[in-house]
Amino acid sequence: MTSPPASSPEPDAGAAVTGAPPPLAMWHAGWATACAVLALGGRLVGAGVEGPAALALMAMVTPGLGGLLLLRRDGFRPRLALLTGWSAAAILAAVLSGGLNGPLAAFVFMPMIAGLALGGVRLAQMGTLGTGLAAAGGLAAALIGAPAVDNAVLAALTGVMSALAAALALRLSFHARQTRLDRAEAAMARSEAILTGQPGLTLVLSPSGRVMAAYGAPPPGVTVEILFDQGLIAAVHGPDRPAVLSGLDKALNGLDAQARFAPREALDRRVMLALKRLADGRVIGQMHDATAQYAREAALDAARGEAEARDKGKTRFLASMSHELRTPLNAVVGFSDIMRQALFGPLPPKYADYAISIHEAGGHLLAVINDVLDVSKIEADRYELALERFDARDAVSEAVAMVRLNADEKGVILNSVLPPEALTVMADRRALKQITLNLLANAVKFTPAGGSVTLTADGVGPYLEIVVADTGVGIAAEDLGRLGRPFEQAGDAGQKKMGTGLGLALVRSLTELHGGRLMVDSTLGEGSAFTVRMPVAELTPPVTSEPVR
Repeated sequence: MTSPPASSPEPDAGAAVTGAPPPLAMWHAGWATACAVLALGGRLVGAGVEGPAALALMAMVTPGLGGLLLLRRDGFRPRLALLTGWSAAAILAAVLSGGLNGPLAAFVFMPMIAGLALGGVRLAQMGTLGTGLAAAGGLAAALIGAPAVDNAVLAALTGVMSALAAALALRLSFHARQTRLDRAEAAMARSEAILTGQPGLTLVLSPSGRVMAAYGAPPPGVTVEILFDQGLIAAVHGPDRPAVLSGLDKALNGLDAQARFAPREALDRRVMLALKRLADGRVIGQMHDATAQYAREAALDAARGEAEARDKGKTRFLASMSHELRTPLNAVVGFSDIMRQALFGPLPPKYADYAISIHEAGGHLLAVINDVLDVSKIEADRYELALERFDARDAVSEAVAMVRLNADEKGVILNSVLPPEALTVMADRRALKQITLNLLANAVKFTPAGGSVTLTADGVGPYLEIVVADTGVGIAAEDLGRLGRPFEQAGDAGQKKMGTGLGLALVRSLTELHGGRLMVDSTLGEGSAFTVRMPVAELTPPVTSEPVR
């Protein structure tokens, strides 16, 4: 970025610029030389240039010499100080030479001429003010009867000097103005070259949407001629025009806006248009080709739709198959239980063992299918909670009783810590029991003999909090993020054979249906703690004692 020319600094420029242009310095040097020659030469030849007149001429030399300082330090403030010197010298010259009737009366115009040479509107105005002050000083000197120097030759010479200085100042001012225009045109040409060479298309729009200027390469499907001849909206495919008009309205209201549209001449293409309002009320818009981005988004949408359709199909399939399998399995479990209990007479020992194995395998398979059915219902948004008010301790205790026999057989110590007072909740009783049962069954399953499993249930404000902690094998840190997703399991191959990965998924889903969340804290080889927190607890109002009457 280039600085403004030193001969025409910005009116509000405060910082100094090094190096004024040589013509300005030469103008000041020429003035100082002319005044010095006139003062000294006039005295030598006896032209009456002596006393106050000589002092006045030497005073006018001072601002000329001061102008040479601009070669080292230039800017608005140094020029303003120099112009102040011109005004002071003109006032002094007018007073010393007898005022407006004296031979140096033409010098009262020098502040205005100097302001013109220094450049800038404010400096010219300040120079005019200085000329006014010098004229006032000369008039005051004439009114109070200051002795006038009667020298027609000197008056003619100073008049010629002032006129010549004015002509040169006008030339300097014109040159400075032309330099500014040339630099502005060059800067504009560089800006237009940059805009024209950009990969997109930049538009300048009127508030009505008319294209006023266009720079750069238009995206495929858009032609600049149509934009100028028919307007922006005419180049947009019909269904996309409301979006573009809405973007224009937002931009006119001072908001940044974007709109994507299909060009009317190429419906298979897509163009992205970004709009922003300029300070003068016009709107600048940038167009670039968005066909590739649109194709990627369309492919992602299609893939997402296909994945969702497959997921829904899988969920429907699992739900259907679970229903189909559960009915015969109920019969298998029921009949094998009758045979296991020998209700219709004793069985040979080997057949009795088979009946026990069939009953256990059928029960396990039925439990798995029930979990699959529940997970499928939840994923399909078909699981409905049967909310009721009950004591959560009852559902938790039932789950503990169902797991205790398995824990005793495995040699795992099972403890439960429940509050002594009622723990009233508004929840699905079956879901709460299922959550507790699954957490306890998992903990017992992965805790070796001699270990312990502890269940704690309590109310924490509006939350029911259930914590199942064990001293089992624990879970590795890299496996924690996968827990709670259907069919995801942690641990080695031996541990993965012990389950299906549906238990925790069902716990997480049922907890989230109640507006709660499942949290896991585990250390490999030391144990795990699963915490379920649900906002289902009913706060018991405080008991207030009535005053004794």
